[in-house]
Amino acid sequence: MSRAQAESVIRSIIREISQECSGRGYSVSETLVAFMVKAVVLDPDNDFNVDKSLTKDDVQKLVQVCAEKLMDSSSPSLDTVKMQVYFDMNFASRGEFLEEHRGVVQSRLQPVVRDITDSRARTREEFEGLYRKIVSCILLRSGLGSPTDVVVLREVTAALQSVFPPTELGNFMHLTKANQEQQLKELTHIVTGIRLYNRQGAAGGQGIDDIPAILEEAIPATTQSLENDLKETLQIAHKYTAVIEHAYKGEYRQEVPLDLIKQAAINTRQYEVFLRLLLHDVRVCAQQFQQLGHKFSDQMARVKSTVRSKTAVQTALVYPLFVSLSYTWTEFQEEMVLMSVLSNIHTHLDVVAKNHRERLGKILAPLLQNVIVKTDQKRADETTGSEHQVDHTQFPRQEWLYMKTAKDFETVQTEYRGFCSYSIAAFDRLLLPSNPRIGVLRHRERFYSFSSRQAAEKFASDPDRCSVDNVT
Repeated sequence: MSRAQAESVIRSIIREISQECSGRGYSVSETLVAFMVKAVVLDPDNDFNVDKSLTKDDVQKLVQVCAEKLMDSSSPSLDTVKMQVYFDMNFASRGEFLEEHRGVVQSRLQPVVRDITDSRARTREEFEGLYRKIVSCILLRSGLGSPTDVVVLREVTAALQSVFPPTELGNFMHLTKANQEQQLKELTHIVTGIRLYNRQGAAGGQGIDDIPAILEEAIPATTQSLENDLKETLQIAHKYTAVIEHAYKGEYRQEVPLDLIKQAAINTRQYEVFLRLLLHDVRVCAQQFQQLGHKFSDQMARVKSTVRSKTAVQTALVYPLFVSLSYTWTEFQEEMVLMSVLSNIHTHLDVVAKNHRERLGKILAPLLQNVIVKTDQKRADETTGSEHQVDHTQFPRQEWLYMKTAKDFETVQTEYRGFCSYSIAAFDRLLLPSNPRIGVLRHRERFYSFSSRQAAEKFASDPDRCSVDNVT
């Protein structure tokens, strides 16, 4: 089967699953369906041979299995998949986000810019219309006020006239399109800088939001919200882990819905990962905000020093200062957009992640009686010390890394996001936090960490058999 044929079959399967769910009153996105199809096919429990083309019976089975999973609203596993799909679709690294955001802004401005650079104005009315278009372009590019606000338009027009009077339009028309676009950008920064300076002196700035003040309030609030949510999420994860461990020790007399609790534990740990990523980016925003604040204050002070009590100032001196103010303010704007995106992601994930918690809380309550709940830190403390460290001489053919001897030990990325490689394989997805101080096993260019010396030694006795990749 060719690649095109395979893609056509997959699209058909996704469409059929979506219709099956829709027919039963469940609305699912194609992205979520595609994610589920991949997960089901790769799950060895479902007995799909990924090396062979799907038969008609295989397709029907795949549709049925996927539809059932997608419609199981009580399943923590489905909530986990929903979180993963949403996060993958909406989260990007800081650099990727800023690049994409700038691209979107540029693409939205392109029709406006093209309308200006394509102009062939000849009459007075046409030149007046072209000047108004330049004013609108500058306002839209700066993002400082509404183009329908008359006061804002007058302010932008006045600032533009002070650096680019309408009489300059003739020279502008003789420029190449590339140079016209470049001049529009330069004029935007100069006009924006002028407006920011006037706003600082209470002589203008209509429609300009106080972004630094907004960020000064939003960043600590978002940080606190994420930290509180992370703390609560970890507390719940610790409870799930304690119950699962207790069940494996056979210390419950009542029936324990072990698979359901495992699903919930995985869901909670996945949410923890996302929360930590969001919190990291918010903290970076906080650092960037502080730096921008100092930079903007210094730049504004230089502008004031340059223009204060002077009737005439050389443009070569003041224009670069206005441009610097504009660039810094743009960075403030980008931080605010990024903060909004991070906050919205958190809000959406929070709803999905906590969808099952109330129901699971009622199940957990009786199971937690007389059960010791350990934090991740407590587990690490209990397994730290020379007596807990793997003796590498027992495994002469294997490579072990230790904190005191391995170079850049802290940067080593272990498998399974730092959870115990042995417990995941031996106890069917049991997530126990590992302690790298026990020793990290390097095997087939992968790094494995463990929750105890005993777990490390059992895994090391046959890594290929114990690896999750080989567990069915």
